[in-house]
Amino acid sequence: MADSIMSKAATMEIPINSNGDTGNLAEDDSLEQDLQQLMVSGPNLNETSIVSGGYGGPAGGIIPTSTIKGPAIRFNPDYLDGRRGPAAIPGSSNHNTCSSTEEVSRGVAVEKLDSVKKWGINTYKCTKQMFSERFGRGSRTVDLELEAQIDVLRDTKSKYENILRLATALIEHFQSMVQTQQALGDTFTDLSQKSPELQDEFGYNAETQKLLCKNGEALLGAINFFVSSVNTLVNKTMEDTLMTIKQYENARLEFDAYRSDLEELSLGPRDAAAMVRVEMAQHEYQIHRDKYERLRSDVAIKLKFLEENKVKVMHKQLLLFHNAISAYFAGNQQQLEQTLIQFNVKLKPPGSDKPSWLEEQ
Repeated sequence: MADSIMSKAATMEIPINSNGDTGNLAEDDSLEQDLQQLMVSGPNLNETSIVSGGYGGPAGGIIPTSTIKGPAIRFNPDYLDGRRGPAAIPGSSNHNTCSSTEEVSRGVAVEKLDSVKKWGINTYKCTKQMFSERFGRGSRTVDLELEAQIDVLRDTKSKYENILRLATALIEHFQSMVQTQQALGDTFTDLSQKSPELQDEFGYNAETQKLLCKNGEALLGAINFFVSSVNTLVNKTMEDTLMTIKQYENARLEFDAYRSDLEELSLGPRDAAAMVRVEMAQHEYQIHRDKYERLRSDVAIKLKFLEENKVKVMHKQLLLFHNAISAYFAGNQQQLEQTLIQFNVKLKPPGSDKPSWLEEQ
């Protein structure tokens, strides 16, 4: 019997499909049908015949598939869709969000590329114009009156910076002298107490040094106020105007660069492509001309107000400096104190410049 079955299997023709796989045999077909039937015909959990430990019924607890009511296992396609995630579902909101993000990123990249391109073109034109002016081959726009005022401002700023350096050095030297007078006065006071035979002489020298020290601190307050005011004028007010002047000079260079570019294109051929380039150059020229005119007006206004402010500030500070120096070296303590009150100079209390014991820790 077994030999007949083996011989039959050996002589059986196995069909091959177009992909080279073996076709399903009749037995396989029947097995697949039984499996499908089993998948859709599982035990109903609501049946009372199901008990703990197995199924009740005939044939030793084996229930024929024909007697099972209702499916126990059912294929749910939504489960696999959920496992794949929303990104795998075509047309989902996540897909649209990704597309929108990519479009925004692409737009930002294009915008940055255009900005770099414009910057490169502008830098090239300005560099070309600068070398042309330096070697005498290009023309430049000049406002003679404004240029003269700018030169005066730069020269004035340089001289005022020198005043600041000298006044700061004077403060340092004078501060050292006042400290020496303070130490000398303390020494005279100590010796007047320990030398009875020279008590009076040491005593009035100690009082003189202390008075000089007090007047010296008043003079230092006046000079510090002078330096602070001049420093604000030089390093804030003048520097702000010079920053605007720098922007104006850059705008002037750009204006002349695009003006020269327009002049070169205007002398070229008159075909359609050339006329388009001329029209674009005319547009860029007008933009940079407006910018140049606006900054030139800003510089003129700032120079005017700076000159008025400079005269007002320096008139007050120079008068303070003169009166304080004259009163101190004339030994006129009352005039020195009156000068400080007149110019509203506030003296720092002794020892205020020294850090506290907590800051020193």
